[in-house]
Amino acid sequence: MSTTPGTPAPRTAAEPVLTPRARAADLVTYSTGSIGMGVWVTVPGLLLLYFLTHTLGVSPFLAGLTLLLPKIIDVVVHPLLGTLSDRQARRSGHRGGMLRWGLLLGAAMAAMFSVPAGLSGPAAALWVGGWFIAGNLLFACFQVPYLTTPSDLRVGYHERTRVFMFRMLFLTLGLLGAGVAAPALVASGDRGDYSRMALLLAGAMVVSCLVALAGVRRLVGNCGFRLPDGRAHTALGDIRIAWRDHDFRALVLSYLFTGTTTHLFLAALPFYTEYVFADGALTAVFMGAFLGPAVVAGPLWLRVSRRIGKQRGLLLSQGVFIVGSLVLLLGELLGVAATVAVVVALGIAFAGLQLFAFSMVPDAVAAAEARGTARAGAYTGVWTATEATGTAIGPYLYSAVLAVGGFVSTAEGHGVAQPDSALTALLAGFTVVPAVLMATAVWFQRRYALDRPAGP
Repeated sequence: MSTTPGTPAPRTAAEPVLTPRARAADLVTYSTGSIGMGVWVTVPGLLLLYFLTHTLGVSPFLAGLTLLLPKIIDVVVHPLLGTLSDRQARRSGHRGGMLRWGLLLGAAMAAMFSVPAGLSGPAAALWVGGWFIAGNLLFACFQVPYLTTPSDLRVGYHERTRVFMFRMLFLTLGLLGAGVAAPALVASGDRGDYSRMALLLAGAMVVSCLVALAGVRRLVGNCGFRLPDGRAHTALGDIRIAWRDHDFRALVLSYLFTGTTTHLFLAALPFYTEYVFADGALTAVFMGAFLGPAVVAGPLWLRVSRRIGKQRGLLLSQGVFIVGSLVLLLGELLGVAATVAVVVALGIAFAGLQLFAFSMVPDAVAAAEARGTARAGAYTGVWTATEATGTAIGPYLYSAVLAVGGFVSTAEGHGVAQPDSALTALLAGFTVVPAVLMATAVWFQRRYALDRPAGP
């Protein structure tokens, strides 16, 4: 159940009375890895659907499948990697081995957007989809052990939120940098610009991964390491245990719809700016308005968490996103300035969505440990599989809405007149559909009961 204002801050049952406090320098080093993660999450999510339909001449339906099918593989792979990460941690006392595979992610990023000149339509979709699969696998090798680190640390309820606050700050920097730079770098719609953009951002991803490796070692060294339990178990058994956890299940289902909503927002934004405001350059402006406030919103949300708990903070963030999505229906009437203000509010809500949801995962892991089950990697594998699913469903759902509306694809950025049904579909898909999805997320989140009043 959720707390009420004025009650003592909540904590999980597994939190010890005295716990270590992570050093800020270690948190900065660790969190730098989120910059590269932000680039990978943002660039494909923001540009890949548009790249396929406007530069490579791929139909909306096929483009949606190109983004969806690689993510189906992720749903299977992530839990397997979570179990494998636990096994490696038991043997070596750390998760660094799998993390190092993330250094190859930059190569996959560059190749995915470097489509040979002779490929278009289905052949181009096959090229992009193949490299998207490779990139997702490498991303998972880094993401699963990286996001398990806060669950590995022997820290308490509020300190886990603090760890994720740093992580979300740097993730937002990655999202913001990529979200503003990438659209600007490919404004012409030429294939060569997409290739150069990907190569430039790939370099930033590699550097951030290298720094993160050092950060993980430092955090574990100073805050302790929770070894996964030594009992033999399979990935399928881990999934069953995670799914039977009532609070974790509610959190996962809520985040599935939350992640679907936010990634639909990213995929639909270029369409919204081009066809509602007739100015594709506004994509970078709106991305800045969405992610810029999130850079400073983390500490504010941390204070909210200390006062009312993570559960109520997350529900508040979800509510703001619902209202803001519906207001965007009036974008053309509101004008650019007022719409930017709405997008700023959505960005502040987005920061809360990410901070609270992710910091609740180690709370669920700590509670499971108190019940005799310590499988942080397995829980994180299920969580990242859910995140990958939302990442795929969001753009696919929007592409399906476009296809139903009769949206017409084009190649190399050439303009084409769209039927009224397509314009209605792309607007409804950016506003009404996200509101419905987020309302469903709220319905599941209200079933989370791990937060409870407790003494200081």
